[in-house]
Amino acid sequence: MTTWEYKIIDSRDIQGAGRLRGPSPEDAESFLDVLGAEGWEVVHLDWRELERRMSFMGIAKRERRHA
Repeated sequence: MTTWEYKIIDSRDIQGAGRLRGPSPEDAESFLDVLGAEGWEVVHLDWRELERRMSFMGIAKRERRHA
């Protein structure tokens, strides 16, 4: 049986993101690319846009690695 682990993701965790304006779209894409390379699949994102900047919170999952 497959088991999953979950991760809450937040655009405030992106380096260089401004507190009020959020990361640029390019920075957000890079952040999500890193998650994908680590095996995470984003299953939900709640996007907000303000003055061409994005902020989001979401959930990612990946198969739990058994030791």
